[in-house]
Amino acid sequence: MKFDITSIDGANAGSIDLNDEIFGLEPREDLIARMVRYQLAKRRAGTHAVKNRADIWRTGKKMFKQKGTGSARHGSARAPQFRGGGRAFGPVVRSHAHDLPKKVRALALRHALSAKAKDGGIIVWAEANLADAKTKGLLANFAKIGLTNALIIDGAELQENFCLAARNIPNIDVLPVQGINVYDILRREKLVLTKAAIDALEARFK
Repeated sequence: MKFDITSIDGANAGSIDLNDEIFGLEPREDLIARMVRYQLAKRRAGTHAVKNRADIWRTGKKMFKQKGTGSARHGSARAPQFRGGGRAFGPVVRSHAHDLPKKVRALALRHALSAKAKDGGIIVWAEANLADAKTKGLLANFAKIGLTNALIIDGAELQENFCLAARNIPNIDVLPVQGINVYDILRREKLVLTKAAIDALEARFK
């Protein structure tokens, strides 16, 4: 699969052949959905908690005598049916993470990349470098190529000037290649890959 290589300002810088084993698969929505669910579940804090009847500070004295009142028998005001009582079956602090096989995770990433390529959502840059860390200048370059919502993936090391210039732009995410993931790919309209990122991905899935 052949893609044109451009510079940050949209100038043509040649072309590149992308590996069909990574960018040319027929996307499987079920794999991608499983991976997104895995990611979102894993990042949940799970700090939700309530006070059950054991956690309520309240007298444990029997409310009224067992027989002769005409009311139902009760032993504690901490019971869930009473105002001020404990919560029944409330959430507890726990992890929401679940397992997903490593091979399924790797395959889901390849299918997400293939889905972007199929939709025409991939842009290939020669490099993501700037001489000065100026957001205004980077925005001008993005305006030239119509880039408003994108995930930008560079090599293992990000250039500091580019990161500083891009970090305050809404809907623009910049990650090193080791941080690429299915959820971030899907939540942005465009996926921008540098040549270094493509080389690293092809080496990873070799």
